[in-house]
Amino acid sequence: MDKVLEGIRVLDFGRYVAGAYCGALLADMGAEVIRVERPGGEVDRELGPFAPNGENIVYGMIMHRNKKGITLNTRSEKGREILKELVKRVDIVVENYGVEGKKIMGLDYEPLSGINPGIILVSISGFGSYGPYAKKLCFDAVAQGMSGAMCYTGFPGNPPTRAAAPYVDFSSGIYGALGAMFALYYRKKTGKGQMVDVALFDAAVSFVAGMGVAAEYKLLDYIRPQIGNSSFYNYNNTYKARDGWLFIYTLGNSIWRRLLKAIDREDLAQDPRFKDDVSRWQNRDILDPIISEWVSQHTVREVLNLLEEARVPCGPVNDISAVVDDPHVRVRKAIEDVDFPGVGSVPLSGVVIKLSQTPGEIEKRAPLIGEHNEEIYGKLLNLSLEELQQLKQESVV
Repeated sequence: MDKVLEGIRVLDFGRYVAGAYCGALLADMGAEVIRVERPGGEVDRELGPFAPNGENIVYGMIMHRNKKGITLNTRSEKGREILKELVKRVDIVVENYGVEGKKIMGLDYEPLSGINPGIILVSISGFGSYGPYAKKLCFDAVAQGMSGAMCYTGFPGNPPTRAAAPYVDFSSGIYGALGAMFALYYRKKTGKGQMVDVALFDAAVSFVAGMGVAAEYKLLDYIRPQIGNSSFYNYNNTYKARDGWLFIYTLGNSIWRRLLKAIDREDLAQDPRFKDDVSRWQNRDILDPIISEWVSQHTVREVLNLLEEARVPCGPVNDISAVVDDPHVRVRKAIEDVDFPGVGSVPLSGVVIKLSQTPGEIEKRAPLIGEHNEEIYGKLLNLSLEELQQLKQESVV
């Protein structure tokens, strides 16, 4: 079955998470994505965790599934010339080197568009291509902190806490892939390429401001405190059962009444302290012991059975061993096993977007360092094996 991005070729200089994930999303949907590493391997391969054979798990296996892999030193004169020839033959370039780094690597939009006017450059950086912070360095956790998100995480009186999953990195990669689709559509109409400028900081701020706290501050002069496991505007929390933890979520009076019936506390429905979401949130310190006492008398499965039957949103707080073996995860292929040389079966994050007519899939493992040098340089640039060997000796590839 054809995939929606078949025929689109991408030159992927993405490192770490944001840029690499952007390229992976395009590859999942059928684009020919060519990962470009420095000779000897990209710096992110040196980071943990590592498989038993020494291969990097995140940046050597997960982030670059479905891609081909080449090596190229774009800082060298010959490497820069090869880059120009590759740019003539691709639709999209992805990079996340930052404002200064992409100049050094020869990945600025103006020279690339001069080579190929239809080129789309997806440029992901900490603070974007312009603005007072444009030249500053940034990683996911820095953006979480600066965006205001960490002021709300953690429990009152405790230090600000970052989210465990690097959501700023992943969302920036998603925004980059989405921006590439917008730019492809524009190019289809006009024949012109453009630059897609994505900043981790912008992505992080968009989530925080999207919760309404910025407007709340400006309109009401109110800054919300740390919320722990609660929400901003309605009552919910984690609760400890006899054999583990689970999360119970209430929103609106209908769910609230169903919860009270399930725990045999319908008397609370008439209590003015709990009359609506705001009241329940304000009096959560009173509610927590009531719900906790009921949950503590049951196992996780017993609570889930009772609340699911009552149509109350809830779920276990799983560790990764439970997630990997979860039947719904397997049926939906949220995690897929891919064989990797010297390691065996490796569980990777799956394709999230399920297209009914042109579904994406994980067809091949991530490439080894320079695994497709002969194929790409031979097919696209007509370089001979002898020429490639000479370039290798000169540390160009």
